[in-house]
This record gives sequence, C-alpha cells and structure tokens, in this order.
Amino acid sequence: MTILDLFRLDDRVAVVTGSGQGIGRAIAWALADAGADVVLNARRLTDLEVTAAGVQDRSRRALIMEGDIRDFSEQLAERTLAEFGRIDIWVNNVGGSDDKNVHRLDDTPDEIFRSQLELNLTSAFQGCKAAAKRMAEGGAIVNITSGAGTRGSPFTGPYAAAKAALINMTQTLALELADRGIRANAVSPGPVITEAYREILGIEDKLEELIATIPLGRAGTPDDVAAMVLFLCSPASSWITGEHHLVAGGRTHRSYQYRPKEGGVG
Repeated sequence: MTILDLFRLDDRVAVVTGSGQGIGRAIAWALADAGADVVLNARRLTDLEVTAAGVQDRSRRALIMEGDIRDFSEQLAERTLAEFGRIDIWVNNVGGSDDKNVHRLDDTPDEIFRSQLELNLTSAFQGCKAAAKRMAEGGAIVNITSGAGTRGSPFTGPYAAAKAALINMTQTLALELADRGIRANAVSPGPVITEAYREILGIEDKLEELIATIPLGRAGTPDDVAAMVLFLCSPASSWITGEHHLVAGGRTHRSYQYRPKEGGVG
C-alpha cells in the first residue's frame, strides 16, 4: 500500500445532502472519483440527475432522493441501507442564507431566526443522528459550516449563530462517537463563487474587491472544498476527529458579510 491508497474509498457508501449543484455536487463527484457509491439529496430533481450522471460517469452507483432533508433524514438513511446495505460517510452540506435574512439582530423577526436555525443547524443535527445510529465502524461524518460561526457577523446573526452551534455540535459528536470508531469533522468554505453565491449576494460588482481580501489572490472553487471533504472521509485522516477546517485561501480572520443595500464588502 502507498500513501495515495489511503485516499481511496473503494466500495464505500456516502450520503451527500444538498448535492444538486455547487459544493455538494463537487463533493459527490470527488467521493465517486475515490471509489464510493453516492446517495444524493436535494430539492430539485433536474439538478440531482446531473449530479447522478457525473457519479455514473465515474463508474460508481448513484441513488437519488429528492426532497427537503429536514423532512426525511431517517428515510434517507433507511433507503440507503436498503439499497446498499451500509453507510460509511455522511456529509451534511445543506444550509445557507440570502438577502431576505439581512437584519441587525435587534431587528431580526423571530421567524427568520427560527428558520435559519432549522436550515443550518437542525437539518445537520437530524442527519448526524440518522447517520450515527446506522454507520459502520470507521465511518466519517462531515458538516459543512462557515467561518461566520467563528466571529461576530453583523447582519447575519442567526446564520452565524447556527454555524457556530454546528461547529460545537461537531466537536461534541466526535467525542461521543470516538469509542465506536466514527469520526466527525467540520469544514468551513471561504468565498466559493458558485451560481447560488452569485444569485444570493449579487456579487458581480463586488467580486474584485472581495478577491483583494483573500491572501491567495482568488476566490475558491467547489473542488477546493471537495478535496478537503474527501480527505476527511478517507483513511488518510483516520487520526483526525472533532476538528474545524477552514478552506478559505488564507482569509481566516475576515469574511464577506451580508450588508444592507448601501453596504460593501466586510
């Protein structure tokens, strides 16, 4: 065996939520490249079909489960077991925010606070529970979080609070599952310019200014994040658990923040 063999996932079974496009799609394809069969989940069937075709092009099996993960983590896990007989990897990628959620904390409607916690924390909590109860020894859970959860984040308080809680939950989960040989880690992407990112933030007129804040001089790509997730799901990281990994081009102490319309890059 060579060191590169430790990055293989031959015949393992991975579940990736939010895998219809962007970072989730890149993660699904990376895991398939390494040899895993992949269970895909998102709300739009057409997006999932594109991701599934990419998995199959890599000579791996893909299973599509369309729908809102907040409604059926348990069903997703049970269907995975029924189809593949095991769960080795679970990636909670669902989450996000948008301009409708731009408020000072003292002006944030209660329903927005609750919905942001549900989307960015509760969905991952439910996924972690469903996975941990069924996961094989040596399994790996990866939660996609945000650097916003590590510092004050003006105008995105509920989102940042949910992501901070998710980082802590990942650390707690790692300690509780260690005796079963299951690892849990968190990954926080920096600015990754997906189509969703462009639509949500209206970033085009701010992109040059944003890139100027990144020491490595470019925005991230979905593959940058997928490479870290692949590492954390593979035997190459078998002695790593409970850690929070920033993938942000060196931009670890500042983050692009939502701002009111008159604002700019934070």
